[in-house]
Amino acid sequence: MGKKFGLIFGAGVIGTALAGYALVVRPWHLHWGTREGEAQLPLPGDELVPHPMYETTRAMTIHAPAPRVWQWLIQIGVGRGGFYTYDALENTAGLGIHSADQIRPEWQTLQAGDSIHISPITPLKVERLEANHVLVLHAVMNPFTGEIVDAADPSTSAFLDWTWAFVLDEVVVRTTRLVVRVRANYKPGALRVAALALLEPVHFLMERGMLQGLKRRAENGN
Repeated sequence: MGKKFGLIFGAGVIGTALAGYALVVRPWHLHWGTREGEAQLPLPGDELVPHPMYETTRAMTIHAPAPRVWQWLIQIGVGRGGFYTYDALENTAGLGIHSADQIRPEWQTLQAGDSIHISPITPLKVERLEANHVLVLHAVMNPFTGEIVDAADPSTSAFLDWTWAFVLDEVVVRTTRLVVRVRANYKPGALRVAALALLEPVHFLMERGMLQGLKRRAENGN
């Protein structure tokens, strides 16, 4: 009887924890920093993945003018300004990332059609760029190797088709609202389990760190 009660109690604890994560923790980190209604707003780049299987919208207020935030934003990338987050964690994958602490003129010439690498073999195409306002990146990649693939090719057994959109609005003088959205579709559908267990928490950790690092640099005025 005692063993049976213990199993029932344990199952109840696990069920409560999972329900708490699904109802409270997960919505919080998927929409970290957003204001009421902000996560539901249409953003540039949504049309590239119109029916996402995975979506996050996060936001932050930065006490700096939009052009200043923009200078830091368009430096991101491997071989460029890094991602302003936890370099040591990123470099466990051998990415060789070193986040910049200065604005570099040679990284300020980004244009639509250019690429920003998130790894030495994974370029994200700049699909849309409106200076001081919009940056939309897009890639279709193998989720296991990072190599660029063609999702329409019948021989492609696995892909991650995703966008990374950054929208800046200077809401008042020297105060910028930054909204960041990721939308993705993937194959095979079994990746759903990996997304919930691994991708979502890691993505949250690294993207929140990036937003905080971007805010710190823009506000310091270096």
